[in-house]
Amino acid sequence: MPRGTRLFVGQKVRQLRRYARMDQAAMARLLGISISYLSQLENDDRPLTAKVKAALAGAFPLDWSGFDERPEEQLLGAFNWALANPGLGSPPPDPERAERLHLHYPDFAARYVELHHALRQTQDRLAMVEEAAADGARAPWDLVRDWFHETDNYVHALDIAAEDLSRQLGLEGMGNEARLIDALSRRHDCRTRFSARDAGTLRAYDAATRELTVRAALPPPSRAFQLANQLMQLELDAQMAEITEEAGFGDPTTEQLLLLSLANYAAGALLMPYGAFRQAARDLRHDVEPLATRFGVSFEQACHRLATLQRPGLRGVPFFFCRVDMAGNIIKRHSATRLHFAQFGGACPLWNVHEAVAIPDRILVQLAEMPEGTRYVIIARGLVKPSGGYGRAPRRYALALGCEVEHASHVIYADGLRLTDEAAPTPIGPSCRLCPRETCGHRAFPPLDRPIRIDPARRGILPYSVG
Repeated sequence: MPRGTRLFVGQKVRQLRRYARMDQAAMARLLGISISYLSQLENDDRPLTAKVKAALAGAFPLDWSGFDERPEEQLLGAFNWALANPGLGSPPPDPERAERLHLHYPDFAARYVELHHALRQTQDRLAMVEEAAADGARAPWDLVRDWFHETDNYVHALDIAAEDLSRQLGLEGMGNEARLIDALSRRHDCRTRFSARDAGTLRAYDAATRELTVRAALPPPSRAFQLANQLMQLELDAQMAEITEEAGFGDPTTEQLLLLSLANYAAGALLMPYGAFRQAARDLRHDVEPLATRFGVSFEQACHRLATLQRPGLRGVPFFFCRVDMAGNIIKRHSATRLHFAQFGGACPLWNVHEAVAIPDRILVQLAEMPEGTRYVIIARGLVKPSGGYGRAPRRYALALGCEVEHASHVIYADGLRLTDEAAPTPIGPSCRLCPRETCGHRAFPPLDRPIRIDPARRGILPYSVG
């Protein structure tokens, strides 16, 4: 902020407090100021100081990104966030000193932000390498997953095009199926029919006859998603081919898998257009069930979309999302948080997603902590997908959705959790082969990077101790 400029933002501070459902006393405690000082701020009797700005940015990181859209203030927010990154292991400098540094050396602040972003990317890639060393060569599925992670699970060109098309078609949840069938017919001369013959096929498109066949027994949200998927393949084939070429995999299987994933992404963006979906999620405090109902999608589709709301300048709460099968395999994964699934592994038996598999249609809530100290609010829900016939076993799996605890005020599932209690979180970890927790009695395997000790004269919960 230029020298001499004073920032009065009383209405915005009041809106933040009300959105977080706080009274003035609670907000004052959070910011480390008196109630009278907060009242003066809200009535524009006092401007923001560097310390209060830093406190607001730390307490409301998502809202603060749109608090003051001037470039210098956006850079200051990013600079403060990078300085406060707990992964650096040292306390951040005083907010006033950080602001002076940013004011006098803006190029340095910008470079520091870039380096911090590069550090996080390097840490993510190191986690991928560690998992690859533990599990062998990376498969096409893993390569595509990592590509999405490096894009922050957000593909701007597809997202913007899908949002524009959704507006043109008037998609609004109710009646989406009929509108999509009509769009396929009008825009691409594609005839849609529903079939009950092949229970193993969800969607089949014949390019020669321009006929799309969709499985009739699918639930309405799944039918709409298959229709949207085919529409986006026809609408955005050139854009998706360009993105795939730029990814540079050089392997036909991986490229085809990326094309499939991009079509799925675009279909979700069409049914849940970015701006409307983000606002509805905020209004509902990310209560997934009414959110899914409002947009005519499934619980899983809504969870998946929440993990992609990373549009620059209009970000949503950063979530991770995954699907886990009965054997504990993570078969779908996306993360906009620091919790990288290549590092997490999905094998920790203390993670509530394993319990959820056995309890269909019930939401379990967990406050969990990773070994480096990052805490997450996690929900898990078990689901059963009908097979379409007596001779086929239904598919049973669980979904997990989580965010870092700093965003808890935006998430209805955090209500009632003991967020500040040091003993409250469940100590989860990465996969057992990578987990550093020495005293965990739930291990399936010893860690790869640490020696173990075996004492024939002494037996604990595990037959070894970690050195």
